[in-house]
Formats: sequence, structure tokens, C-alpha cells
Amino acid sequence: METLPTTTFSSSSKSERRGRSSKTSSKPSVIMAFFSCVAWLYVLGRLWQDAENRVILNNMLKKNYDQKPKVLTVDEKLMVLGCKDLERKIVETEMELTLAKSQGYLKSGSSSKRLLAVIGVYTGFGSHLRRNAFRGSWMPQGDALKKLEERGVVIRFVIGRSPNRGDSLDRKIDEEDRARRDFLILENHEEAQEELPKKVKFFFSAAAQNWDAEFYIKVDDNIDLDLEGLISLLESRRGQDASYIGCMKSGEVVTEKGGQWYEPEWWKFGDEKSYFRHAAGSLIILSKNLAQYININSGSLKTYAFDDTSIGSWMIGVQATYIDDNRLCCSSIRQDKVCSVA
Repeated sequence: METLPTTTFSSSSKSERRGRSSKTSSKPSVIMAFFSCVAWLYVLGRLWQDAENRVILNNMLKKNYDQKPKVLTVDEKLMVLGCKDLERKIVETEMELTLAKSQGYLKSGSSSKRLLAVIGVYTGFGSHLRRNAFRGSWMPQGDALKKLEERGVVIRFVIGRSPNRGDSLDRKIDEEDRARRDFLILENHEEAQEELPKKVKFFFSAAAQNWDAEFYIKVDDNIDLDLEGLISLLESRRGQDASYIGCMKSGEVVTEKGGQWYEPEWWKFGDEKSYFRHAAGSLIILSKNLAQYININSGSLKTYAFDDTSIGSWMIGVQATYIDDNRLCCSSIRQDKVCSVA
């Protein structure tokens, strides 16, 4: 009986196979271990780099916080921007120009020759008939008005603008001015009863800007003038700087609300409640430098209930020469007065 063939393996062949098998399986492990080490090194490097970046960033933030600017005042901000010096230079230049003009080195206005006077006659939108009455009596018209200006006297009706700019009231005044050429229109002033104290600031400012004159005169619209008598009075006062001329008075301050001549700020005038000395509002004369003072400081000058007391309050604070002239008391019975109530 035949026996099946059998295969026998020697111990040497078995060990050889195990050796080959172990060598083959160890290569991927080594490769994996290598890449694993590389990955760990990369991660550690990034972590280290991030830690350094955080330290640097913290140091920069701390440095910037320490150098954070303090809260600046307005003056400090202006100083940083260079505006403070510019503001000071502008103020100094304005003062120098004003001084030069007052000393005759510069001419203001359109006239090359200094006038004797600029007379501003207050008027309103509803005063057309009264203006015509003045034009037909003491106030020259047309060529006669031009000849008067050649003598050194300018006369203008003074009016502001309507609260409703450009309406029929404004258009009628513009038409009348084109025909007569005898208005000084205050573009920045609103013509209203409660705004009258402010009107005097706008008038003296505009007159000083437009004409170079010895005197600037405010006249109410209910006053007739002896024009030649007024010119003679002004001629005698030529060259008198800081002159505040008028019919001086010091009346009682009305404290009762709703009463005629009521002064809302009556409590400012002391226990006796009397106004300081001031020229009556019917006719007020200021010399050139006083009109310029109002022009320069118009924005900060305080007004009271009436224009004459407002001007009087401004004159208290400057070196004004008060000249009380009875010829300017329009309601008096003097024969030689230069004004009268119309």
C-alpha cells in the first residue's frame, strides 16, 4: 500500500520565514513613527510660536496703553492743531487794522474823503406815507440828496428784512429803494417791534462799514430835523473823539410787566431802579471810534428793552465823553433846537 507523500519543513526554513515576515511588518511602523514625530514637532513649534506672539502682542498692548493720550481740553486741542496761535494772530491783526483806520492810515467804506455825518432815519414797512412826508420837507431828494452828500452828509432810511424773507414787504422796499436810492437795508436784521434794541447795533455797524464819517446819527421816524442847524452843531464838534452826544436823561425803570416801557431785566438796575445816564432815543450821535467799537463788538454787546438804554450801557464801559446838548431835546420848547416831534 502506497503511502501519501508528506512534506516536512525543517526548523531552519521556519525561522527564515519568521525573519522575513518581521522585517516586512516593521517598515510601516518606523515610517508612521517618523511622521508622528514630525507632526508633534510641528505642533510644538506652532504652540511655541503662538506663545511668543502672545507675549509680543501683550507687550505692545501694554506699551500702547501706557502711551495713551490724556483727555485734552478745547484749548489744548486748538494748540495741538495750531489754531490757538492763528486765533491770536487774527485778533491782533483786527486790532491793528482798527487802530490804523481810526488814525487815518486806512479808509473804510466807499468814500475816499471823510464825511461829516451819516444820518440813519428809522423806518418800518408801514411807514411809506411818513417817508414821503420827510422827503417833501427836511430830507432832500434826487440831485439835492447827491449834493448834500458832496457836502459830507449822507441820509438813509434804515430798515431790516421781513420775518418772511422775500415776501411782498421786502419786494416793496426793494422797489422803493430802486426808485429813490435812499435806503440802508439791514440784511441780517429782522424788522419787528421786539427786535428794535438789536436794530441799533446793526445800524451803527453797517454805517461804520459803508461810510467813513466823523459822526453817525440815529433818528427816530417821528422826528423832524433842522438839517442846517444839525450840520452846524456837528461842524463845531469836529475832531472830538469818543463823543457821545444827545439829550441826556436818567428815567425810572418800569418793573410792572405789561406796563408801558416795561424793562424785563429791571432787577439789574439797583434798589432805586433808575436807569444810568444815557442819550434819549429820539436822536443819538456817536463819533467815529464809538461806532467802530459797536461794529467790532456787536456780537457780544448786551441789549436791553430799549435801544437808547442799550447804547448807554455800552458807553459806560468805554472812555466816552458824554455831551448833553439841549438843542437835541426834540420835545423841548427851545427856539434853537435842531429837532422836533413830527
